[in-house]
Amino acid sequence: MEMMAPFPGRTWADSARELESLGYSTLFVPDHLDEGYGPITAMAMAAAATTTLRVAPAVLAADFRHPAVLARELASIDQLSQGRLEVGVGAGYQVRDYRCSGIPMASPGIRVDRLIEHVTVLKGLFSDGPFNYSGAHYRISELLGTPTPHRVGGPPILVAGGGRRVLTFAGAHADIVGVNPSLPSSTQRAASAPDALPPSIDRKLTWVREAAGPRFDDLEIHGWLRFAGVVPDALEAAAGLEHLFGAPATEVITSPIVLLGSVLQIVERLHERREQWGYTYFTIQQALAHEFAPVIARL
Repeated sequence: MEMMAPFPGRTWADSARELESLGYSTLFVPDHLDEGYGPITAMAMAAAATTTLRVAPAVLAADFRHPAVLARELASIDQLSQGRLEVGVGAGYQVRDYRCSGIPMASPGIRVDRLIEHVTVLKGLFSDGPFNYSGAHYRISELLGTPTPHRVGGPPILVAGGGRRVLTFAGAHADIVGVNPSLPSSTQRAASAPDALPPSIDRKLTWVREAAGPRFDDLEIHGWLRFAGVVPDALEAAAGLEHLFGAPATEVITSPIVLLGSVLQIVERLHERREQWGYTYFTIQQALAHEFAPVIARL
């Protein structure tokens, strides 16, 4: 569940406890400069207020923080929460964040380069012993990652993407792989939906499987639900999305970024997607938290 603010009339801590009581596994917080609390503080507060709920950023933009500094903050949350942190890291795509902050927005290729190095440094500092690294964007010399994360090797890393290069890297190095439509920048969001239809997802999973090799069965496949709702008629609801996907409603409802139908239909679709592609982890938006509670209960 992605949350940007407390539920109406509730505190952030109360809201985290409510998510936990509803049965959600993870509270995701965004990393956009105009949305919600700062992710590090929000995750720490939510973890302190709960006992089983996991916390995760969705996702930390590699350009916004140096990984040597970030690794220490993340390891602290992981240790203090006794292993309830997941670390989502991305290349940055929201044009407004860069334009308004003055942070230069490099080309997609350079941003992906930086993401790859960023994850490499985080994982190195989560491991035992002094870490050394020399790359195009980061240089680390004999740095001991402290404190030690609660989990051996550090918290699970989530890398999500839609292009071959990111998904190949994620398949080889991440613990949780988000398989999404390709989205080089926020200005291309409206045109990205067709890339989430089943033929594209089949191709993306092939890239992940090839890169992961024998570790594929240990990966968790994650999907970000862009269009979801408990509705009486899934096809009627999906018909309103045909113009975005360039496909009939019967195809739209099969996309893993779409989850529409009755509670029972949604549960069946989730099971189908697990069998077809291996998806076992989905994130929905805060506005749907209570609407989807019966789905969580049924699962």
